[in-house]
Amino acid sequence: MKKTGAQIIVKMLEMYGIETVAGIPGGSILPLYDELNRSSIRHVLVRHEQAAGFVAQGMTRSTGKPAVCLATSGPGAMNLLTSIADARADSIPIIAITGQVNTSLIGTDAFQEADTFGLSFPITKHSVMVKSAAELLEVIPKAFEIACSGRPGPVLIDVPRDIQLQECEFKDWPDISKIRVRDIRFHTPADEYSEKLNAIASLMASARKPVLYCGGGCNTLEASSGLVKFLENYSIPLVTSLMGLGCISEAREEFIGMVGMHGSYAANYAMHESDLVIAAGVRFDDRATGLVQKFCPDAKIVHIDIDAAEVDKIMMTDISIVADVESVFPVLAELASERGIKANKAWLADVRKVKSENDSYECGRPKGEKLANPRTFISSVPKLAASVGLEQDKLIVTTDVGQHQMWAAQYYPVDRPRSFLTSGSLGTMGFGLPVAVGAALANPDKRIVCFSGDGSIMMNVQELATLAEQNLAVTIIVFQNGTLGMVYQQQKYLFEKNYSASVFGKEPDLLSIARGFGIEAVDADSDSDWYKKAFDCNRRNKPCFVRVSVDSEENVLPFVPGGKANIDSIRD
Repeated sequence: MKKTGAQIIVKMLEMYGIETVAGIPGGSILPLYDELNRSSIRHVLVRHEQAAGFVAQGMTRSTGKPAVCLATSGPGAMNLLTSIADARADSIPIIAITGQVNTSLIGTDAFQEADTFGLSFPITKHSVMVKSAAELLEVIPKAFEIACSGRPGPVLIDVPRDIQLQECEFKDWPDISKIRVRDIRFHTPADEYSEKLNAIASLMASARKPVLYCGGGCNTLEASSGLVKFLENYSIPLVTSLMGLGCISEAREEFIGMVGMHGSYAANYAMHESDLVIAAGVRFDDRATGLVQKFCPDAKIVHIDIDAAEVDKIMMTDISIVADVESVFPVLAELASERGIKANKAWLADVRKVKSENDSYECGRPKGEKLANPRTFISSVPKLAASVGLEQDKLIVTTDVGQHQMWAAQYYPVDRPRSFLTSGSLGTMGFGLPVAVGAALANPDKRIVCFSGDGSIMMNVQELATLAEQNLAVTIIVFQNGTLGMVYQQQKYLFEKNYSASVFGKEPDLLSIARGFGIEAVDADSDSDWYKKAFDCNRRNKPCFVRVSVDSEENVLPFVPGGKANIDSIRD
């Protein structure tokens, strides 16, 4: 059979079950768009290429399945790079397909030419520039395999315009069923695996103050199931990184909270006092550890991670296993059961007591403040949604980056994996809205709640047009305080209140902006029934924009200043 490069790309995306892609067309990718228009694949036209990558992330983060985004050459591809870097930092498997100028023009500074391959190389798991249409038959399957296997991550495929038009003759389509998405290039050898698991079980038996520390690698349904089974056999305090929120329900007694710079005092206390830390699917990020030398200073460290490069990179381990957490915890649970290993109940009770004595909705709140308390506002969302018929299992939360992100991480009751989507490592403002669009596209039976701030929302505010056009069940809640809140807070504590470029000179009318895009807008300051509009899934006009005013002096506490141990956080 004969097919063009564009036809090969589209057909293979269909073979991989891709139903929706996001992007913006341009000259160098028009042949692909021409073919896309004849296919079964739905195209979502975003208003900025960065948003295309985040829409893909929203689909992937909420489902675990790889998603695809598109951009043209030069500025289109460069606009896409931020969202690709964000995906790389948080281990999100997306496929970015970019157009490139004709091969004969590469290196001539042609119109809209940029070295997409070179620019993307440090921020992707894999990048390739295709030099013939025939290559696509191998490149595309390899892209999906690389993106999904081992530690997931983004893959970029750069396709010159003439290659999209080039015809290729071949006999059969590749057999994509042969791809092994669970293959790990570097892993603990089988003969060491059993030995190390038994050694971990021995540490569990002797530990008096063990803690389970879970990261993004635990945030899948399969991993969560294994963790629950483990805790049923060995009930110990469980703390998470920001990316680990949702690995188990926060309603479980073992869940203590998030560790780190804005982690709960109880979680940081548990880590500081522990004599054994079982770290799973987590990489000891600086925002989580604080001063490394004083992070769980008396604990033996067990590290379970799918990426060998993360082991002993920041924290030296006593035992490490390079494997996916889904396969490890059921075995550890079985070993605990077979050997009769029991956890110290007094230790969990002690940590829970610290938690009950230190959790407060007034933490960081200005005295006598009459504007909305963002902590109670966020924590009340599931109950308010349920009061109008939308149960929590029908909600997925996304956040932008800033104070509202940390309040959401601290106070929103995350109850399951893949239901709290946030930019963890790169911390990208503008993340929340387009990711909410992607999550809504992939989960049409759910309502997506995007928490944002008046700084972050302006980073990708143009995607309100995409949201209105797609008419998706997304509720955007913007906390407006007239500042870049997290910057303002750090300047308050660390720079003697020298508020340099963190206070807005003029605030836009956010409600009018939302309405201008054709989205219903509600002012929670004056409308006590705001939630009835925000969560009513029976309304024809599904999107809703909610504004709520908060005081600029509201602080995210606890707060661990740089160079300090987590246990020495500012708490009032």
